[in-house]
Amino acid sequence: MPLLLPLSSNIRCDHDGIVQNKESQDWVVVNGSDPVLRNNDPESRDINWCPNQGANIKRCTKTLKVEKGYSIFVNLGGKAVVMADLQGKTDGTPPGAVYYRVRNPQQNFIMVGS
Repeated sequence: MPLLLPLSSNIRCDHDGIVQNKESQDWVVVNGSDPVLRNNDPESRDINWCPNQGANIKRCTKTLKVEKGYSIFVNLGGKAVVMADLQGKTDGTPPGAVYYRVRNPQQNFIMVGS
C-alpha cells in the first residue's frame, strides 16, 4: 500500500526539476502541521529548476493531469487523497514522455489503499 502524500513531499520531473506543491485543505495534517494533498492538488503546478533546455528543447514548467496516485478508498471533503505512487506528465520535451513523480514522501507511517 502506498504512503499518503503531504504538502512537504519532494515531487520532481524526470529531469530533476522541483514541483511546487500546493494544498487545497488544511484540516487534515501529518507530522503535526503538514497538510495532506488531495485530488487536483498536484495538477497545473509550477516546476522550477528543470535543467532540460537547449535548441528545440522545452524545459518542464507545469505539471499536467495526474495519471496515477489518487486513492479510490480514502477521501477528504469528497476528494481522493494523493498517494506516494503519484505519476503524471509534464509540459516538457519530449512531449508526452516526461513525467513527474515522488522522490520522497516526507512521511513513512500513514499508508492508504489505492
